[in-house]
Amino acid sequence: MLSIDKSTRGFLKDGKHFFYLADTCWSAFTNIEEEDWNYYLNLRRQQGFNTLQINILPQWDACETRRNCFPLPTADKVHFQYTEWNSDYFAHARRMCLKAREEGFELALAVLWCNYVPGTWASCKVPENVIPAGFLESYLEKVQETFSDLRPVYLISGDTDFSAEANVYYSRALDYLKERSAESLFTFHIKGRYTKLPEEFAGKIDFYMYQSGHNAQPENVKMPYYLAGEFCRKEPKRPVINGEPCYEQMGYSRNMYGRFGRYEVRRAAWQSILGGACAGITYGAAGIYAWDTLGKKAPLSSEGFDKPNTWNLAVHYPGAWDYGYIPYLLEMYGIDSITPNQRLLAVSKEGMVAGSNKENNTSLIYVPYNTSVSLNGDFTGSDIHMIELETRNVCRNARSEHKDGITKLSMPPFEKDLLIIIMQSKSRKEMEIYV
Repeated sequence: MLSIDKSTRGFLKDGKHFFYLADTCWSAFTNIEEEDWNYYLNLRRQQGFNTLQINILPQWDACETRRNCFPLPTADKVHFQYTEWNSDYFAHARRMCLKAREEGFELALAVLWCNYVPGTWASCKVPENVIPAGFLESYLEKVQETFSDLRPVYLISGDTDFSAEANVYYSRALDYLKERSAESLFTFHIKGRYTKLPEEFAGKIDFYMYQSGHNAQPENVKMPYYLAGEFCRKEPKRPVINGEPCYEQMGYSRNMYGRFGRYEVRRAAWQSILGGACAGITYGAAGIYAWDTLGKKAPLSSEGFDKPNTWNLAVHYPGAWDYGYIPYLLEMYGIDSITPNQRLLAVSKEGMVAGSNKENNTSLIYVPYNTSVSLNGDFTGSDIHMIELETRNVCRNARSEHKDGITKLSMPPFEKDLLIIIMQSKSRKEMEIYV
């Protein structure tokens, strides 16, 4: 069972540290065939993922599907009639969850994606599908009876902004499920580059989840670590996760030409974790979240993203392995919590992010482009490893020079982004940087 480790601002599973490593397969319940589900689960488990983020209701921008299993009556598989819930749909969704549980995955289920809620940015996408106020409690009853004994993480919202009208729905959902699902954890999945969380919800959730998103304009490149810092400083203090960084091979939003590659998604992950969102990270691939299938198309226009590859290609993108390497690496170095520590950097270059684990005197620095690095303090007696993250080559004998209170690390012979791990031999009291 998952719980909050208040001492590290992370998670525990059965009393042991748990690094939340999720994949977003939002449209799983409507789009994925059982045989494909088994294949997907097996691969993601081998890659090190331990959590799946799924939308309980059909994803508004999912690909067309061969399946004919929906939660409500529908003539075109897009528009729903709010008359009665389809028990077969929820039984199918539960079977998928049970199979995922058997494979060792935690479940993070989105209860009310924003297009189903009035007063949100997406409620106009399919206005007929906004849940009538009088029908909301029957939906929450169905969610409770179908999933709550599996102790999922409940993402009360999906990709949302907030308004007075929307908050009524979210408040009802949060209160209803918290009252009946005491063993579940709760949070909100909010829209990209958004920091607002109404005060009425802040004290009721268990952790913060932000979304750095899929916007490639220069001012948004810093969002993974900027938003991590914003949420890390929020009160009350909670674990923080980037619940939707840029997706691998996703076309830039707003019809901007270009795609996020392996490097960009890896960069977003490490910047988030070292910037303050150290409880975990979420991966996504264009082609997976909507389960794009050859010969099928999305029934609705999305937010200006270029056409993705099909799911059977997207599931093998290399960035998923890079994400699986993150908890492996942290565990290998004995790091279960990270505090942002930009003061460590004597020269802070754009996108370079530093964090520290004070318990074992270890610091980590993400360097997006290979360069020499200058540190505040004397680190000449420390054990320093430099890891090229794409190749996983390790430089263990980098030259360093200390002068006038600054240690300069020479540039390793790498071409890609790197992670510098500094294991200090001096006690914490001797290191001014930790005061």
